[in-house]
Amino acid sequence: MYMLLCSDGSLYIGITNDLERRVWEHESGWAPECYTHTRRPVSLVYCAEFANVDDAIRWEKQVKGWGRAKKLALADGDWDRVKQLSRARPSTGSG
Repeated sequence: MYMLLCSDGSLYIGITNDLERRVWEHESGWAPECYTHTRRPVSLVYCAEFANVDDAIRWEKQVKGWGRAKKLALADGDWDRVKQLSRARPSTGSG
């Protein structure tokens, strides 16, 4: 699983079995339909390796559901901040 920081400041998250090739594809604009095509250059800010593809997919989906601040904390390797942001839930307006 990997995370890219795009030139417009957005984050792209994906999975691959060949990180070097996949980052090259994003950076080169190999696939014009790809989200990152018009947001180049991109830079790799996080990657995690998994022995099982199902675990990689689960982690990708979990991280995609996070807010930007939490994703950036992960990219920085700031696990204390990731945990802190996990506890900071938005108010539901009740109670």
